[in-house]
Amino acid sequence: MARIAGSSLVEGVLIDWSLDQPVAPAVLPVGLLSKEQAAAELVRLQRRKAVDAAYEAELVLRMAELTPDVSDPRPGEPGAGSAGWGADGGVAGVSEFFAGELALVLNRGRGTADHLFSRARVWRDRLPATFAGLAAGELDVARAAALAEVLGGTTTELARAVEAALLPEAVDLSVGRLRARALELLLTLDATAAEERRKRARKTADVFLQPGADGMATLGADLPADEAAEAWAVIDALAKMAKADGDDRPIAALRTELFSLLLRRPGGAGQPPVTAHLTITATLDSLTGAGTAAGVVDGLVITAAHVRELLARIGALGLQNPPAGGLTFALTDADGRLLATTTVAELLRLAKRGCAQHPEAGHPGQDCGCPVLGPPPATGAYTPTGRQQRFTKTRDRTCRMPGCAQRVGWTDLDHVRPHGCDGETVCSNLCCLCRSHHRLKTFAPGWHFSMDPDGTLHVTTPSGITRTTRPPGLRPPAPPPAEPPPPARHLPGIGELLQRPGPEPPGTGPDDDPPPF
Repeated sequence: MARIAGSSLVEGVLIDWSLDQPVAPAVLPVGLLSKEQAAAELVRLQRRKAVDAAYEAELVLRMAELTPDVSDPRPGEPGAGSAGWGADGGVAGVSEFFAGELALVLNRGRGTADHLFSRARVWRDRLPATFAGLAAGELDVARAAALAEVLGGTTTELARAVEAALLPEAVDLSVGRLRARALELLLTLDATAAEERRKRARKTADVFLQPGADGMATLGADLPADEAAEAWAVIDALAKMAKADGDDRPIAALRTELFSLLLRRPGGAGQPPVTAHLTITATLDSLTGAGTAAGVVDGLVITAAHVRELLARIGALGLQNPPAGGLTFALTDADGRLLATTTVAELLRLAKRGCAQHPEAGHPGQDCGCPVLGPPPATGAYTPTGRQQRFTKTRDRTCRMPGCAQRVGWTDLDHVRPHGCDGETVCSNLCCLCRSHHRLKTFAPGWHFSMDPDGTLHVTTPSGITRTTRPPGLRPPAPPPAEPPPPARHLPGIGELLQRPGPEPPGTGPDDDPPPF
């Protein structure tokens, strides 16, 4: 049983009992509400969300308080982080690995955890009146968040001065207008703070890729406003030129195509070519257009005959390595489990060599059934082989820490069970972790990592929360069959009860004494 610091045994029992209760917020019967009642309930709901946000911030701050940095590697020690690790360079007294644990507790990304922790500290330390209004339900989450966003990078004195000026009218301003007014006041009181924020934003700017619907995606970048406006003007001018030359497509389609062409063909003549390394994971029918399934090659075993069939279809499609690039095929079973990775050159060698045990099965129609492709074998060395690296990176695609999506190009190959603790260098004991989460696993105490043979990774935090990630494309196991319901209990009817003999009166049984008279 857990007890909070300074609590009595009874208080600890009550807290544990409360935490074990199911979440069942009180709700009204929506179908019976009038329009006015529904509107009033929406207003009450916004107040409740504000109170919950303040409560969440207090819980985050409490977890941080209970996660000190006493076990973090110190400067000069093995594994010590360089300056700038974490979203804000770290918080004095709090473990650098706290945000990683918070992310798993919330089942969100590291960036979200960093944001919530930072916002909670701003509310507590720099905007206490905003925090109090949020906790009382008097200020909604969006406006409190806007103030924290604008004033989080300035001094406590300036933040409280702007808060004092804006808070009385905050609920009467739109969120956008409140943010603009806060910026105006900040510039009036100290333009240096705004310039420092701009510099920090430029340092942390990045290009982002977001998946979309119907095979589309969004590619964007955080740019200074003048550069973004100039880039858009160039693309728009080129699109208008194409339109004037007779291209009848919509101007938006022309801008989109030009944006892609300018990015993928930079520099023009005389510039070095841009190389690409591609991995294809798909069913053969999908490659030829005969099917719609994606991500698998039918069959659990890849035999020499299967290799020849795959090569024949690849040849018909004309697939080949891009110039100075690479083309990798990922072969999976019907459940999305990665069986092997291979290249066109390896497929050609396998098709020519066939099965070493049954060389006579090299003719069309003769298939011995022996697998000629599979996961790379284990090695006794610490460093994974090239084939193991290719297999593991193709299987994982990103950092495997729950909630992290760092691409494999920026990840390390880590032994799930440490090599120094008899962990094998084999693909079923290797996974991709970004440098931040690799350091967390290695140096943060109380964490536990384990991996199933199919690559499913289980991570348990020091606070006892377990999250699971599967390799992309791997389908979850089928749920166990539902147990049949117990047979219905027969309840006797009135007629049956009346027909049953009642209990014998005292003294009428064979072993009873005769009744006294």
